[in-house]
Amino acid sequence: MEVAVEDLMEMVFPGGASICYSSENMDSDYWSLFAGCDDGFHGDYGMACDKEYVGAMAPAPFAGYYDITGTPPVLDWSWNITPSSSTTIGSPVQDAVQQAVGEAEVATAGGADDRGLRLVHLLMAAAESLSGTVKSHELARVILARLRQLVAVADGAAASRTVVDRLAANFTEALQGILDGGGWRGVDHHRPGDMLEAFRLLQDLSPYVKFGHFTANQAILEAVNGERRIHIVDYDIMEGLQWAGLMQAMVSRSDGIPPPRLRITAVVGGSGGRRSPVIALETGRRLSAFAASLGLQFSFGQCRLGEEEQFRLAAVKVTKGEAVVLNCVLHPPHLPHRPAASVGSFLAGAATLRARVVTLVEEEKEGEGSGDGDMGFVGRFTEELRRYSAMLDSLEAGFPMEEKARGLVERLIIGPRIAGAVGRAYRQREEGALLEKEVHGWGERMAAAGFGRVRLSVFNLCQARLLLGLFNDGYRVEEVEPNKLVLCWKSCRLFSASVWSVPAEQPPPPSCSADCGLLWV
Repeated sequence: MEVAVEDLMEMVFPGGASICYSSENMDSDYWSLFAGCDDGFHGDYGMACDKEYVGAMAPAPFAGYYDITGTPPVLDWSWNITPSSSTTIGSPVQDAVQQAVGEAEVATAGGADDRGLRLVHLLMAAAESLSGTVKSHELARVILARLRQLVAVADGAAASRTVVDRLAANFTEALQGILDGGGWRGVDHHRPGDMLEAFRLLQDLSPYVKFGHFTANQAILEAVNGERRIHIVDYDIMEGLQWAGLMQAMVSRSDGIPPPRLRITAVVGGSGGRRSPVIALETGRRLSAFAASLGLQFSFGQCRLGEEEQFRLAAVKVTKGEAVVLNCVLHPPHLPHRPAASVGSFLAGAATLRARVVTLVEEEKEGEGSGDGDMGFVGRFTEELRRYSAMLDSLEAGFPMEEKARGLVERLIIGPRIAGAVGRAYRQREEGALLEKEVHGWGERMAAAGFGRVRLSVFNLCQARLLLGLFNDGYRVEEVEPNKLVLCWKSCRLFSASVWSVPAEQPPPPSCSADCGLLWV
């Protein structure tokens, strides 16, 4: 089925934007930092199957690298390391510990593959020594000290520092943080603009961010076909980059029909950080200025989360005649994870708001559906090790010469995310903390709660494939459900985007307890 923007029904609205800024006040330098917000983007969003359209998204600073097709080999740990590995004498992990920790020449002996396996075995041994029925923090300290020595040797020879070396360095810091009880020990202080720069570089180096934005935006445009007022409630608006593209699509019509009236409500926390009301207000200012430069009627509002970061329906102002859309990009790369109860309360609110569609972008976990309770910390650790090895490999394979850019992304984004993932897995298993139940994913819980799957159009699938064509050949997209696309690096699933409709009958509202995170399951 082909759906083009030119074929959409009339969307004409009276009135002007609630917040108006002249085009002279628009911070064009800010938007030009990000792909998809330059003049080359002004084209029909529905014409996503036109390669020139997707080509306009190519980040200019790295445009010369998009034809690179060579991919260095990547180690696959899945056949060597298993959740059932043990540090008992004679087990594969213990053999690796005896060989690697006891021999000083391990740092230079053998080839790159042997060295990589030794590092992985040591990481697994350290993880096992922190969990299970027989724990030994002293053994963990010895193993981590040895890992730091091996990683330091690699740091001294930058030219030979491999993906596995950098992976081991980040996971060593994550485990050390658990052992010390103080969390991640990486770089906590950086210049104010460094995080924004790292996020921009992540967009340039990979399709991780754009994949979710493009898929969600196309689904939203198709869902609001013919609607006269559009109201998007955004769970994590961040810098608002997703909506700049949507705005341009709304005004880039060839049939002469005026663009719609768009309202965005940003869900914000009550504390500081990048989710604070002050940051959201600045995002709203930029979006308003950008909308004014396009001639788009636009208004912006905020909805503060309640106690324990619960979503408050009463704080969302819905006007009669608005087509409501809920957008949920879970755990953006440069922001901390939100509690499961907060996510569940937001998704549950879609039914009460009678949302036309709910767009969900989330991480994919290889162990989903395999029984989270039996996986244990070592199994979770193995899963994260494999996932982040794929991410680091993908960044290096696509841009092997951009070591400085990759280093900034790894230091400010990937390193802290590894520490967070490992820390959550440890606390959930060892301390019984209430954290995200990631086995079945939020999408599967929505299906169990009665949400319907909204079939993705041919345009959406075509658009995703063309986007990946701008990057390395190792990326691919899987259509695992009629409403869900998954971004993969080789055989490893990384992120998914799915589209949902609310249940036919409104379910009972969730309580404001920790059970909200279960989404009625």
